[in-house]
Amino acid sequence: MSKTVENKTVVFTPERVAKAQEIIARYPADRQKSALLPLLHLLQEQEGWTSPEGMDYVARLLDIQPIEVYEVATFYTMYHIDPVGQHVIEYCRTGPCCLMGGEDVLAHLKHRLGIDTGQTTVDGRFTLKEVECLAACGMGPVFQIREKYYMNLTNERVDEIIDELSK
Repeated sequence: MSKTVENKTVVFTPERVAKAQEIIARYPADRQKSALLPLLHLLQEQEGWTSPEGMDYVARLLDIQPIEVYEVATFYTMYHIDPVGQHVIEYCRTGPCCLMGGEDVLAHLKHRLGIDTGQTTVDGRFTLKEVECLAACGMGPVFQIREKYYMNLTNERVDEIIDELSK
């Protein structure tokens, strides 16, 4: 996809068009909407987020209404409906992590990054999102960056992770 600052045009690269066609072909002709989740992942992989223009493009690929795409993209926290930083930290905010010191670690993380939940650092490196359970309740506090989990977090461990990712 290409993106311009105003009136963005979003189009998959030729390789992603081929991948999108492969994904859509997995489903019966009357059930192609089933390809929506993987196509949103493909969009976000290319663009870094799921912009309204990108969601409109996916709707056209599937011959569905844009609202059908928006409903899905806004429901799941794995889709970024606003521009995000290079590293999206998805911090578990549920009870078990809080009981294990998660609120203090989250406060430290916010202070360390100089941002609040839903914000991106000035350098564009980190975005902080609070999410529901990451299914690692016995190893909290926990956050996830892409597919990698960081568990048993302490303030010191958070500093090490941020230092490593800042290189």
